[in-house]
Amino acid sequence: MLVVCLMLLAGSQRTAAQDRFKDSISVVVDTTVLQKEMVDKWSTWRPDPKRALWLALVIPGGGQIYNRKYWKLPIVYGGFIGCLYAMNWNNTMYKDYSQALIDLVDNDPSTQSYNQFLHLGMQITPSNASRYEDIFKKRKDKFRRWRDLSFFVMVGVYALSVIDAYVDAELSVFDISDDLSLRVEPTIINNRSSANPLDASSIGLQCSLNF
Repeated sequence: MLVVCLMLLAGSQRTAAQDRFKDSISVVVDTTVLQKEMVDKWSTWRPDPKRALWLALVIPGGGQIYNRKYWKLPIVYGGFIGCLYAMNWNNTMYKDYSQALIDLVDNDPSTQSYNQFLHLGMQITPSNASRYEDIFKKRKDKFRRWRDLSFFVMVGVYALSVIDAYVDAELSVFDISDDLSLRVEPTIINNRSSANPLDASSIGLQCSLNF
């Protein structure tokens, strides 16, 4: 009786160990299958052009993130940051030269902000005041144009990022497989309108596109 009990106990332990082994194998298999499905889904994923377009319109660089073209983000954000810096710097210089021009023509000795733009040892006198007035006016207008140009360049960068996101999403579903081929081969062209039997046919070239 004791031997039978020991055999039953050993059998139950062996069965439990086998069940645990089977469970561990099933977990490993399920994990492997899940990883394979994720890899297949990533490799066969195709972006929606409309969604890429709207994301690029709402969030600068959002279309590139959606298309998973992360290497384009430094280009997009670099363009925005560069344009913002140029716009801010040109606007600061425009304000400084505008204030210098105002101080130069107001005949108030207490306002001399224009001195920061003079070379060392130079002074503005009644004899050269008109020349400096013309210089400050030209520089003020120049920095204003550059400020406005920086803004339009930033708008252009934004538009290019939107176009790039949309075109990139469209090309992701474009067929570039080996089945695309262009064949050029000789052929006989029938000319039924000709009354001369000798001119009823002629040799030409035929182009065929396979897709």
